[in-house]
Amino acid sequence: ELVVARIVRGLPSGAAMSAMGAGLLDLHKSKGTIANAVAPLTGTALGAIGSGLLVQYLPVPARLVYLLLFGVFVVQAIALLYMAEPALRRPGAWASLRPRFGLPANVRGPVLAAIPVLVAMWALVGFDGSIAPALVRKLVGSNSFVFGGLPLFLLAGSGAVSVLSLRAASARFEMLAGVSGLLVGAGLTLLAVEFGSAALFFVGGSVAGAGFGAAFQGAIRTVLPLVAPHERAGVLSVVYVVSYLAMGLPAVVAGFLVVYDGGVLTSAREYGVAVIGLAAVALAGLARSGRM
Repeated sequence: ELVVARIVRGLPSGAAMSAMGAGLLDLHKSKGTIANAVAPLTGTALGAIGSGLLVQYLPVPARLVYLLLFGVFVVQAIALLYMAEPALRRPGAWASLRPRFGLPANVRGPVLAAIPVLVAMWALVGFDGSIAPALVRKLVGSNSFVFGGLPLFLLAGSGAVSVLSLRAASARFEMLAGVSGLLVGAGLTLLAVEFGSAALFFVGGSVAGAGFGAAFQGAIRTVLPLVAPHERAGVLSVVYVVSYLAMGLPAVVAGFLVVYDGGVLTSAREYGVAVIGLAAVALAGLARSGRM
């Protein structure tokens, strides 16, 4: 029942992401671009640390978290009724709900160049959301749920700060700096695993998170300015499909490796090496590409 509920909840969440992203751009192009990059990171950071605090300190956490989210969604639904509609109203509301994916010819090159970057950085998010909590318990020597959520909080939180700090930089610089940060952060994480250093692990996660934020914003800024308003939702859908598959599939593989191939430390090493390899491929592709 829980798996079915998560699928039912995930389908409208995914559908809403692209529509909200396109709507933000309609309301304000530059601020909407920044919001598309910083909002998912901020939500991820707050969710990671908030859920840890909730489980650690509040009663009935398995139910309370959903009651809190239900209240948030009700408030958001009411607020949406009063939000300005930037597009012209046209007939065919039900037809507009049909999922659409689209890559116009003028953005296929930039999107293909951005895909290795998206895969590398979202695979790192998958690591922090899957086996990092168990790894932190070994490094810190504590079963605190707050410590379990701290890696993802640091990754996403430093990513949000990076988005805001580099919003005036060029998209190409953001992507190059971001992927470089992913490489350095993943390298520090591997060293932390080898030497059993919790402090170095958290530093590596923060560095990787800063790279994640810069690279994600660079990818968004590379693609969206080339897209016509009516094409934005379809293009954003492609970006998010790639991103969430890159986050989810490696996390499942990591869980399999933890159980059947040597445990947490071995799987963390293998996952870290894979992320470094993906980031190196992305950096090489960016170095060769002159499109951004």
